[in-house]
Amino acid sequence: MIVVDTKIRVRYKETDKMGVVHHSNYYTWFEIGRSEYMRARGMTYRSMEEKGLMLPVIEARCFYKQPAKYDDVIVIRTHMADFKGVRLKMEYEVIREEDGVLLAKGYTVHAITDANLKPVNIKKVDSELYKFFMECIEG
Repeated sequence: MIVVDTKIRVRYKETDKMGVVHHSNYYTWFEIGRSEYMRARGMTYRSMEEKGLMLPVIEARCFYKQPAKYDDVIVIRTHMADFKGVRLKMEYEVIREEDGVLLAKGYTVHAITDANLKPVNIKKVDSELYKFFMECIEG
């Protein structure tokens, strides 16, 4: 399993009046982790889109453990948990860097589609991208 860590600092705009991160921001952080995971592995969303392929989110879940707060440095730990020819699953952990506390964990499931959002079997459509996804799973 290949894991990529992405560090960000909690911005003031991501918090509520109590200084606690609003729950919706975790999904944005998942997207940041996913994008950086792909980039670290040598693939970008832009390059996929240029091939006419998309990864729309079809399911998302977040489990909140402890609150993140303004100015915390957090690590978004991302890995690909599952890959089938027409969909993939990414998993995330959000960890406070200072003390290693797990703040949240979750996952997103993505369909693999063409530009019209029609599901495609990536093995049949783009063998290079299929190989890329398989390497992410196999490590």
